[in-house]
Amino acid sequence: MNGGQDLGGMQGFGPLGLEADEPWFHAPWEKRVFAMAMAMGLTGTWNLDASRAARESLPPGEYLTSSYYRIWFRALERQVQQHGLVEAGELAAGAALAPPAPVARVLKAEEVGPLFARGFPSDRPVATPARFAPGDEVRAKVIHPAGHTRLPRYVRGRTGTVERVHGGFVFPDSNAAFAGEAPQWLYTVRFAAIELWGEDADPGLTVSVAAFESYLEPARRKAA
Repeated sequence: MNGGQDLGGMQGFGPLGLEADEPWFHAPWEKRVFAMAMAMGLTGTWNLDASRAARESLPPGEYLTSSYYRIWFRALERQVQQHGLVEAGELAAGAALAPPAPVARVLKAEEVGPLFARGFPSDRPVATPARFAPGDEVRAKVIHPAGHTRLPRYVRGRTGTVERVHGGFVFPDSNAAFAGEAPQWLYTVRFAAIELWGEDADPGLTVSVAAFESYLEPARRKAA
């Protein structure tokens, strides 16, 4: 969706607050939020893409004025309510007011290390051959879905060049909606900055974007 997180090419948000040797967490509560999000995700109630979609669907004003883990926290509050695991009154009270709803899995402390060491691969086989190859000119489709998408708004309708074919991966747009993994080919597509933002852009700058096959179509060359 076209949410507050899709900032590519936008201006007026001020300088980035870069930190030397930035810590992973700036306060103890951030660690707790991360741990809760991981533990709840591994119950199997939702998937990785649904979690990302929950964060990106926060109202833009809230998203843009919240810290990173505040966004995670607010999304987690939404998810546990939407899936019937917590009532609004329990969140307000800060305590359970009814017996806990069942979940498919409970993450145990001794499982954390081995589980994260294995990682969470999302590569999957795709039955059909890749439609595009390195060097192909492609156009990012103009789409404005109401649901989750990983296609940045600023590349839609723009022409770029396929740099790399990565293989098949879970399609986030489908997976976030619990409509199946529907794996697709994933590409790296390089766009010239001038193509994206016009003549005011740095002529030597390019932007590479990871794009799923259904986001792309063959470029239509302009008539001479």
